[in-house]
Amino acid sequence: MADKDQNSLIEVIFEGAIWRSRFIVLLAVVFGLLGAIILFVVASLDIWHVAVTTFHTIISGLHPDKFHEDIVAGLIGAVDLYLIAVVMFIFSFGIYELFISDIDEAEGNNGSQILAIHSLDQLKDKIAKVIIMVLIVNFFQRVLHTNFTTPLEMLYLALSITALSVGLYFLGKVGK
Repeated sequence: MADKDQNSLIEVIFEGAIWRSRFIVLLAVVFGLLGAIILFVVASLDIWHVAVTTFHTIISGLHPDKFHEDIVAGLIGAVDLYLIAVVMFIFSFGIYELFISDIDEAEGNNGSQILAIHSLDQLKDKIAKVIIMVLIVNFFQRVLHTNFTTPLEMLYLALSITALSVGLYFLGKVGK
């Protein structure tokens, strides 16, 4: 009987240690949030830089070649960073809720269902959708800097935009 009690005690201690080891994910949560904050700040500074450059260009009366393209590219680049920051935020929030505890404030009246994550599949789906948007934004940022010289290249652009549109359509259908 004493042998069984000793095995039971070892089992309780071991299971407790395994269960408490889940707190290691707090590193991912904290550094994921830190990464998101950094990306939000960098994207905001990028937009500030575009605003200041635009203001100086307008005040000076000079309009360099591709001025409008540079403005749009800078803003799209910032949107890209914001979306990646959102991925980091959703990841941190989801990992915390899945492994540590539900966030009480998110469950209250002011809680948003956009961050409601109750399974690893939900977390994966939310992150995948934002990553797809990051890829689409990145695609359009690259298109801005591409010179199309032949009708075939324009056809490829049209086909790629059509493929993205169809993909987004079906992505929206799956989410409902």
